[in-house]
Amino acid sequence: MPPDALALMLEGLNRPEAYPYPVDAVQHIETHISHVLLAGDFAYKLKKPLNLGFLDFSTVERRRHCCEEELRLNRRLAPSLYLDIVPITGSPERPQIGGVGPVLEHAVRMRRFPQAALLDRRPLSSDLMCRLAELVADFHAAIPVAGEETDFGTPEAVLEPMLENLRQVRERAAVPENLARLDRLEAWTRQRFAELRPRIEQRRRDGFVREGHGDMHRGNIALVDDQILIFDAIEFNPYLRWIDTASEIAFLVMDLEQAGATAEAQTFLNRYLERSGDYGALAVLDVYKVYRAMVRSKVQAIRLGQPDLGSDDEAQVRALCSHYLGLAESYTRPHRPRLLIACGLSGSGKSRMSRRLREALPMIHLRSDLERKRLFGLHELARTATQVGQGIYFRHATDWTYDRLHRLAETVLSSGYDCLVDATFIARDRRERFHALARRHHAGFGILALDAPLEVLRERVKRRLASGTDASEASLDVLERQHAGRQCLSNTERCFAVHVDTSQELSLAELLASIERVLNREEGPQTSPSEQETRDYG
Repeated sequence: MPPDALALMLEGLNRPEAYPYPVDAVQHIETHISHVLLAGDFAYKLKKPLNLGFLDFSTVERRRHCCEEELRLNRRLAPSLYLDIVPITGSPERPQIGGVGPVLEHAVRMRRFPQAALLDRRPLSSDLMCRLAELVADFHAAIPVAGEETDFGTPEAVLEPMLENLRQVRERAAVPENLARLDRLEAWTRQRFAELRPRIEQRRRDGFVREGHGDMHRGNIALVDDQILIFDAIEFNPYLRWIDTASEIAFLVMDLEQAGATAEAQTFLNRYLERSGDYGALAVLDVYKVYRAMVRSKVQAIRLGQPDLGSDDEAQVRALCSHYLGLAESYTRPHRPRLLIACGLSGSGKSRMSRRLREALPMIHLRSDLERKRLFGLHELARTATQVGQGIYFRHATDWTYDRLHRLAETVLSSGYDCLVDATFIARDRRERFHALARRHHAGFGILALDAPLEVLRERVKRRLASGTDASEASLDVLERQHAGRQCLSNTERCFAVHVDTSQELSLAELLASIERVLNREEGPQTSPSEQETRDYG
């Protein structure tokens, strides 16, 4: 369709009489690749006649095919929103939605919802982020895996769009400051990609390349009638949706972080990893976060070249383009990781405290109760009704659980992330093993030693078991055995410890300051494990 005919058609679609039902007013929203018309209870999405290389909407036939793909893909996560495909008929001057006669264009018809429902326009809560993470993790577990006969997710298919983003921004937003950043980002991307190439290929072989959403950020997620709806999946290029699931979550984490919602980003990431068990995603997460920030920068750069952009809007778009470049660069800076172990008897509040800390500190939270269940293929809330020393709680199962926590902590630290390990750690040799792990990675180390009076612990354990809403199945018998067998902190360990009585009022700010002090403490000379000990954690 010629540009003048498209402009006439859009003008006509802004008139209420273009619709087959009463409409008071029509609102027109334009993106870099689409026109969306809001009319009454429905929204109509038209694709711009563009060929940008990474997408081709240049013909009516291509646009129709992409409408069909959009409907198929988005009904997976937002079935109540995506209704059908409707023809636009009539003439460019007098277009009709769903009329008869020659077809000018096609549109995806969607159910309209309040724009205030979008996650980039509403407050975000920890509960909402956990629900979203569970939805995304379950979606990833259910969608098709890329076959070996395809080239989806191959190292070449991963690198090309990364370099294409850099090229697109370089061509469209070539101010000196941006060019210097682009040079640094390209050098880092090529070097980091070369380092990660075997890992990227291994994740493909392991089934982590799947037909995902492709464009998962706050602006494409809404909360409607308390239901999370993720919409606007990428339909125009299969290589941008048949991707590593790590790339998918990287987009949302990046989007939350750039908006200053770091606690929400941490909550989402930790709950996703808990649900999916895919801690290996951390090894490639930063390179995908850089890629996703560059996608957003590219979108702004493309917008700069479009003729309808006013001078005021142009300044804002340029600023956003540079903002995302700066964010991408921030992900390339090296970071010394830290390892914090939260130890204490059942009922001492380890997991509750760890969930608070993982929102305030950039830490990946590993929980023994969840990983023990995962080892046995059980849902985190599964009840095994076993006695002490039996079922999934026999001695070797506990050893296996700590071995798994150790492997996962090594994965987290080697990926450059801080790690918080939440387990009883009543045995000194288990604590020392994790301290040695921190030393190997030149990581900061700390012990968060939690305790409370025994009667308080007993009451908490009883309440938790009765609720049935926690992964822990520790009983009063387990608590008594832990209490009798715990090995107190050595003098060396006490140098790295923060002691907390969780039965008392707690200042989170003071606790965070204390944790930062021990994590930043320099390692002193090694001392013997047989040195003087104290009889408690406190």
